[in-house]
Amino acid sequence: MKSYSELKRLKTFEERYEYLKLKGSVGIETFGFDRYLNQALYNSPEWKKARETVLIRDGGCDLGISGRDISSHAIIHHMNPITEKQIEERDPEIFNPEYLITVTHKTHNGIHYGDDRVMKGIDRNKERKPNDTKLW
Repeated sequence: MKSYSELKRLKTFEERYEYLKLKGSVGIETFGFDRYLNQALYNSPEWKKARETVLIRDGGCDLGISGRDISSHAIIHHMNPITEKQIEERDPEIFNPEYLITVTHKTHNGIHYGDDRVMKGIDRNKERKPNDTKLW
């Protein structure tokens, strides 16, 4: 089982991304296909509290990496796939920050669908210039 305690030992974005990737698990059906469960979970007071806790802990940064600020639409990712049964039974593990991490939409897709484009083309050491509005 993947956990935040293990994840935070990994210092780079690349290491954390590789740790979370669902290698060979693309297309596994999850509760996300059942819209009513999705809505029940993400609109619940328990989820809203867990989401806020994780966003604060991670500083609003992608994979909790300082300097990888998320300017909008942060996603709180379950490190371990969750099931319909867990949602229906309100399993406390699905709200436990130990198994949650803040990510961008692009990183989330990379983790779930093997889209490694999230790892390409980012040079964060590139010199910035005045009026430069492009992110890296």
